[in-house]
Amino acid sequence: MSLPTAPLTVAAVQACPTPGDVAGNASAAARLVGRAAGARVVVLPELFLPAYHPPTLGADPGGTDVAADPDGRVDDPRLDPLRAAARDTGAAVLIGAAVRHPDRRRTISSLVVDPAGTITAGYDKQQLWSGERELFDAGRRGATLVVDTWRFGLGICYDGCFPEHGRAAAADGAHGYLCPSGYLAGSAHRRDLYYAARALDNTMFVVFANAVGGADPWRFNGGAAVYDPEGRPLARGADTGEDVLVATLHPDVLADTRAAHTMLLDRLPDAGSARATLVA
Repeated sequence: MSLPTAPLTVAAVQACPTPGDVAGNASAAARLVGRAAGARVVVLPELFLPAYHPPTLGADPGGTDVAADPDGRVDDPRLDPLRAAARDTGAAVLIGAAVRHPDRRRTISSLVVDPAGTITAGYDKQQLWSGERELFDAGRRGATLVVDTWRFGLGICYDGCFPEHGRAAAADGAHGYLCPSGYLAGSAHRRDLYYAARALDNTMFVVFANAVGGADPWRFNGGAAVYDPEGRPLARGADTGEDVLVATLHPDVLADTRAAHTMLLDRLPDAGSARATLVA
């Protein structure tokens, strides 16, 4: 697999959006992008624009959704501060949103704001968790984001609990995996295990953003992190408080890890599928 040609600085954000306030949360996101000094990629939490608050998402879909056109473009004036932040910093911004598609599907999505200020619904969450299925439709495909010469598979929260989701990204040549998320208080063990494991499983960097704060039962536990290809944190946030975690990804670290840990090359295409049943 080809490697990137130069280091890349990324940022994982943990912050507390206001339920239902898309315009205010877009302005907060713009401020947070400005804090990610020098980052070329900034990842904000799942559903950050409307906030991950199912009662509000269910009661006011018209106010909490953003609309995508048939090409996936999102042109919503409430997001203008975010466009400006991407243009001013030169960053590619990944931010969670509730998206209404032309066919009326409603998805939990990652919007990609490019450095020119264009916003695209880049990826729709495929693995819906629990009550999300009552409000949203599942995504139909994976996606890979290319920034400079780096390839990033896109996942959202529960997607990252499935090893095959990260593996599909790696099979598409991903050097990293970007995961906006919303982990509730009490889930710190799983939060810290899943994304480190996806990094090591696939010898790729992982950028994990998470919501933080809020009121029970929708209180989130931070812990945003950037993991190296062996699953070690390069940067990690606390379980409380707003933070922007900045780290630089190095191609030589990726190359050295993949040379030492060759799971991607050694994996059998049908590993474990032919099984014998033993009785003791």
